[in-house]
Amino acid sequence: MMSSEQRDDAVFKALANAKRRQMLDALKDAPQTTGSLCETFAEMDRCTVMQHLRVLEDAGLVIARREGRERWNHLDALPIKAIHDRWISQYAGHAINVLEALKEEVER
Repeated sequence: MMSSEQRDDAVFKALANAKRRQMLDALKDAPQTTGSLCETFAEMDRCTVMQHLRVLEDAGLVIARREGRERWNHLDALPIKAIHDRWISQYAGHAINVLEALKEEVER
């Protein structure tokens, strides 16, 4: 079982790669088969696509389901929301407060 810190590290690692972010974007509207993703990312061979999907799965960002011979990849955005809730929202609020204080200072 991964600690929350290890889970966060896996999500940040997965999101650090542009191709993996593009894959998540491709899955945003609907699940896709691995074959479909290979067609979308034709500049990569199937093995490379599968490696990227594995990193996304390990981070909990993609859930793969087998249906017959097809492997369907589903986006799970909950780990991204957890990162947002833990890191981004806290710092965004602080940044807004700093900007408001700066605005007030400039207007004086």
